[in-house]
Order: sequence, then structure tokens, then C-alpha cells
Amino acid sequence: MAKPKRKRQYLAPRSGEPKRTIVFSLKDFDINQGQSFEDWEKESILSELMTRLRQVSNYSVPEAEQQRILKIYGDFPPESDFIPPRHISPGVNWASISIRGKIRIGGYLEDNVFYIVFLDKDHRFWISKKKHT
Repeated sequence: MAKPKRKRQYLAPRSGEPKRTIVFSLKDFDINQGQSFEDWEKESILSELMTRLRQVSNYSVPEAEQQRILKIYGDFPPESDFIPPRHISPGVNWASISIRGKIRIGGYLEDNVFYIVFLDKDHRFWISKKKHT
């Protein structure tokens, strides 16, 4: 029996350049500071991280900043429980992505690539004074 033929749908080509969304890299992940993926899995945070990365990967850098998910600091934080790993070039744009509450990932941004360096469940990458206390 012959299969019924499907109508082919042709999409018009996109005009202009495609949106440059954020992508992620683990090549500079620091296993000596912050928590491990195993720690986050035990605390049921790892699945939240993956959900957030999937969300953020739909945004451009300006959109993620506007949504207050991505915060770009530039220099390494002056008050931090972390130290910049030696294998990362000085002068990168340090940033963090909010996962939930005080849970963050710390890293740096080059173009549209966010390099995940630290898992920071206690908001110790960029320590800020408490507001309204």
C-alpha cells in the first residue's frame, strides 16, 4: 500500500541575521572552588540549573540582562570567596546567571558564550551587602 503524500511546506528565508542566543561552555569549569555537579544533584539543584540553561539559551545577551537573569560585572568581584583561576586570561568579562533565589553560576562572557566556571549555591561569587537591613 502506498503511503499518502504529505504536502511540503516551504518556509520563506529569514531576513537579516539570525538572533545570536547565549550558548554555554564548561571548558573552564573550576572543580576546586564552589560546589560540584554531584553536590547540586544531591541537593536537587542540578535539574533547576539545566532548566535555567535551556531558558537562557533562548535569549540574546541584552535580553537576558533585561530579564535580570544575567549580570555582567566586567572585573572579577572585589569581595568574593572565589579566586580567579590561573587558566583564565585576565580581562575577561566576569558575569553570573541567577538560577533561583541566591543560587548562581559564576563565569565569564565572550561574545555570546557564557563560560561556566563556578557553581555558587550560597551567593559567594559576588558578595554584596544586604539591602534594607
